Amino acid sequence: MRNQVVSHEDWLKARLELLAAEKAFTRQREALTRRRMAMPWERVEKAYRFEGPDGGLTLEDLFAGRSQLLVYHFMLGPDWQEGCKSCSFWADNFNGIPVHLGQRDVTFTAVSRAPLEKIESYRRRMGWSFPWVSSGGSDFNFDYQASATPEELAAGRAYYNFAICSNTVSEMVGVSVFYRSGPGEVYHTYSCYARGVEMVNGAYHFLDLVPKGRDEDGLRHPMEWVRRHDQY
Repeated sequence: MRNQVVSHEDWLKARLELLAAEKAFTRQREALTRRRMAMPWERVEKAYRFEGPDGGLTLEDLFAGRSQLLVYHFMLGPDWQEGCKSCSFWADNFNGIPVHLGQRDVTFTAVSRAPLEKIESYRRRMGWSFPWVSSGGSDFNFDYQASATPEELAAGRAYYNFAICSNTVSEMVGVSVFYRSGPGEVYHTYSCYARGVEMVNGAYHFLDLVPKGRDEDGLRHPMEWVRRHDQY
């Protein structure tokens, strides 16, 4: 590829025009964030159970004393041999962020339906340090659209991203957010799925800055190029 080559004056003119559009987009994004913050909440009624390195946990325990909880639904099913390569691409962006989120009263954790020993083995292989717990044995993944039921798999259709859609895999990606106002008072405030999760992938945003962008045109699907970082 080769874009048009121009003088500095013409380049600056084009850059300032793009800057105006970027600023408008930033204002639109800030308005959308305010709408997200103003979303109504729904109370979490079920007593979900998780397993972490130190034993059994409730949903409240996952908050680790803070009032806000961010959950990344990592695609790693009970019978999977390794984590989803796309989720692994996302997760490479997570190391180091929990300490910063903690300063804003937010706890971060990944959640998968796989047994904890399989999660820990894959975490060691990838060199990750962020919190990651198992929800196996509870309805958490099914209730928050991160896993398809056997019946949905048999039908080839599942409820995902707030709609019934074609589906042939047991695990799906997503982000869910919860708020704790006091003992026994936990609320679900937000969830996003599919391309909605792109906002938490810093690598994709860096690619959006370079001349070739994500360079995914012509691939069978956008993330066909992605590999686990130890498989490139």
